[in-house]
Amino acid sequence: MGGPGPAWAADDIVVGVAGPFSGPNAAQGEEMRHGVEVAAQDINARGGVLGRRIRLEFADDASDPKQGVAVAGRLVGRKVAAVLGHMNSGVSIPASAVYAEANLVMVSPAATNPALTDRAAAKGWTTVFRTIGRDDAQGTFAGRYIARRFAGKRIAIVHDKTAFGKGIADETRKALNGQGITEVAYDSVTVGEKDFSALITALKGARVDVIYYGGLYTEAGLIVRQAKDQGLKATLVAGDGALNPAFWEVAGASGEGTLMTFAADPQASPTAAAAVERLKARGANPGGYTLYSYAALEVIVAAIARAGSLKTDAMTKALRDGRPVDTVAGPIAFDHKGDVKDAQFVMFAWSNGRYKAITE
Repeated sequence: MGGPGPAWAADDIVVGVAGPFSGPNAAQGEEMRHGVEVAAQDINARGGVLGRRIRLEFADDASDPKQGVAVAGRLVGRKVAAVLGHMNSGVSIPASAVYAEANLVMVSPAATNPALTDRAAAKGWTTVFRTIGRDDAQGTFAGRYIARRFAGKRIAIVHDKTAFGKGIADETRKALNGQGITEVAYDSVTVGEKDFSALITALKGARVDVIYYGGLYTEAGLIVRQAKDQGLKATLVAGDGALNPAFWEVAGASGEGTLMTFAADPQASPTAAAAVERLKARGANPGGYTLYSYAALEVIVAAIARAGSLKTDAMTKALRDGRPVDTVAGPIAFDHKGDVKDAQFVMFAWSNGRYKAITE
């Protein structure tokens, strides 16, 4: 939970911010924290919403589904106006049920597994939204890119068994198979594992040229570093979970040339320029999920402003009427499931400790 803060007015609008502020994905949790804190400062500097200030209440789910459900229950009990979070799909999916039962809006800046909104739609929940595209779209993009860029190469698919990691790996596999390409290996690892010698030995035996990895930055970094150390020169391709500076801290120079899919980076957009400067001034990375977290708070504030109240039904109706919300990540409009309409993905490459979009 967040520590003590300044004295706030009794009529502040409290928004819960739930994410992995400790544990294995804390680096991404820090992106969320920086994004929403700067967003709240900017929104409050403009007068807040409905004449009231936004106050953030942070809740740490540590990337753990059980802790995420407990956190969701606490935020519901605190009667927050809405929840920004969670980050991991495996946490967001069970937590969404808690918010739906309480009729409380949740907006995730990062959970990409299709089941989050598919289940909500199937159950008639109108409270679930996200500001990032889905894994079926991301996996389709990745599979088609790999098929084109690595035509004739031997491809392995590995995932970390989580809702996110397995989900995006399977969507990429489906896209590859749809292109007439069958992987030569399909394997899994466990989050927190450190020694991938057995996996790499198997991949070497399969003469793999490309490893598609569904999972997060720590294991991705270890796999590519240990692969290079053990003489496997395969290119690593990953999903958005590897697009974090912590990846390079783990992989080092072995990460050179690693590819990753992610939504278009809004850092260069004129709409994000002021926010990017403020984030850099506080020593924060504006990339990754930072600006998408900023955008998630803008979505919540737009819902309140359009509704003219904190009534959930009015807020959800305002977000589902087809009108886009202007955000630092560009205009965001939602479909009937709460997904971003026309979400686009881009391929990024790591080089010399930095990543950038590529167009080949």
